[in-house]
Amino acid sequence: MSKILVIDDEPSIVNLVTAYLKPEGYEVYTATDGPSGLKAAKAFKPDLIVLDLMLPGLDGIELLSRLRRESDVYVILLTARTEETDKIVGLSVGADDYVTKPFSPRELVARIKAALRRLQAGTSSGESTVMAFKRVSLDPGARIVTVDDQPVELTAIEFDLLKALAENRGRVLTREQLLEKVWGGSYFGEIRVVDVHLGHVRQKLGGDFIVTVRGVGYRFEDQVE
Repeated sequence: MSKILVIDDEPSIVNLVTAYLKPEGYEVYTATDGPSGLKAAKAFKPDLIVLDLMLPGLDGIELLSRLRRESDVYVILLTARTEETDKIVGLSVGADDYVTKPFSPRELVARIKAALRRLQAGTSSGESTVMAFKRVSLDPGARIVTVDDQPVELTAIEFDLLKALAENRGRVLTREQLLEKVWGGSYFGEIRVVDVHLGHVRQKLGGDFIVTVRGVGYRFEDQVE
């Protein structure tokens, strides 16, 4: 049974999301402020977190920033903010996806289901073929990335984006193609989410392994061993 933590200071939102998730068989935990949300995330170790951006005590951005120091749990931001800069800040700090209030509970549940399917498929697929290039190596089964034999910590979304590019080494993949491969056809959010996450990957890997083809998309470049 997958565990989901909902952190929001509006009881109506917490109750609504919980009412839609529990019938799907999920184990749901809740918190109504930043400090208790961070404590719950560490104690319950959920598989996915639905996180409000505006929280008392500790806002969602700071909470996420602290959480990312020790966890790569999948995080969906749930926020009333509609400005693009706020969404980009959330993604830059480490969120995997976002839903803007007012939202459709069914859409949120669909996003959660899709995310958990991807995560479960990644850990239970039994993939054993390591993709070894000159400097970069990806182990899909263990979801481990190394550069020059040194491990690199990536979030689930970052790993999936790198894997999609590595599987198509030398080819340019558009943002739309990457959204389809990583998020699936049910993604309704901002397409720039791809740019933000791949920006993180480029910073973490170092070097020019991911080439930006302006106006088109992205390409992975590293020679095969």
